[in-house]
Amino acid sequence: MGVCVADALGVPVEFSSRAEREEDPVTDIRGYGTYNQPPGTWSDDSSLTFCLADALCDGFDLTHIAKKFCLWFTEALWTPYNEVFDVGGATSRAISELLRGVPPTDSGGTDERSNGNGSLMRILPLVYFAEKLPLPDLLERVHQVSAITHAHPRSQMACGIYISIASQLLRGKSPQIALKEGLAAVDPLYQQLPFTPERSHFQRLNSQLAQLPIQDISSTGYVVHSLEAALWCFLNSNSYAEAVLQAINLGSDTDTVAAITGGLAGLYYGYDGIPESWREAIARKEDIIALAQRLAKSLP
Repeated sequence: MGVCVADALGVPVEFSSRAEREEDPVTDIRGYGTYNQPPGTWSDDSSLTFCLADALCDGFDLTHIAKKFCLWFTEALWTPYNEVFDVGGATSRAISELLRGVPPTDSGGTDERSNGNGSLMRILPLVYFAEKLPLPDLLERVHQVSAITHAHPRSQMACGIYISIASQLLRGKSPQIALKEGLAAVDPLYQQLPFTPERSHFQRLNSQLAQLPIQDISSTGYVVHSLEAALWCFLNSNSYAEAVLQAINLGSDTDTVAAITGGLAGLYYGYDGIPESWREAIARKEDIIALAQRLAKSLP
C-alpha cells in the first residue's frame, strides 16, 4: 500500500516541472491530470509490484513472474480499471521479447540506455525474503527479477541497494542507519564484476546524501536519479505523507519516484502511518490488502 498510494498521488501530475509543482504543490489525492484518470488510480509501478507479489505467493520462479508481467501487458492483470497505461519503453520491449518466446533470463535490455527505473519501481516485494536467505542469494534473485526487463548491471545494482536498505527498515532501523548499514552490507558484493565499473554511479549514496540541496536532486526516470531522489525524500521527512509529497513535488517522474519513496516509507511508518483518506481512495484497496495477506501466509 505504501507503493500504491504514492503512485496514485503522483499519477495526475506526471511529467510536470518542478516549477509547476512549486506553484501548485500536490497536498492530497487528486484526479485526472496527465492521464485523465479518477482519483486513487495507480499506474504500472503498482501493477508490476502486485504482479511480482502475486507470483511470489507461489514461490520464486522467474518464468512464473515473467508470465504475470505478460498478463499485465496483454490482459490488464493487476490494473485498477482493466486498462494498461504509462508503460516504460524498456519494459515494453522486454515483455514483447517474452511474448515471442525469449526466456526471462534473456529478455531484458543490457545497453546503457536500458537504465530507466522500471525494475526498481516494482522490486520491493522481494524484501520479504531478506530474513530467509543469505544476502548473496537474495541479491541474486533481485538481480534476476530486475533483468527480466532491465538487465544492465547498473539497474540490477540499484535494485540490490534498495532492497538491502529496505531490509534494514524491516529490522526496525532508522532511515539513516538503514541507509548506512544497507550500503555496507552490499558493498563487498558490488566490488566484483560485472558491478565494479558501476560503483562510481552510486557514489552520492552515503551519509551526506540527505544534506544535498534540493537543486542537486534530479527526479527523472533514470534509475540512479530515481533512487537518489527517493532516498533523499525519505531521509528528509518525518512521516509517510511528508516523504511521498516531497517526492511528487520534485516534478518529472512523479508517480515512480513517489512509489519508490513510498515503498520505504510504508515499511518504516506502517500501514497506519499512511493517511486513512488516501488509503480509502485507492482503487481495488481490498484486493491489494488481500494480496498482501496472501503473500504473508505464503512466505517460507
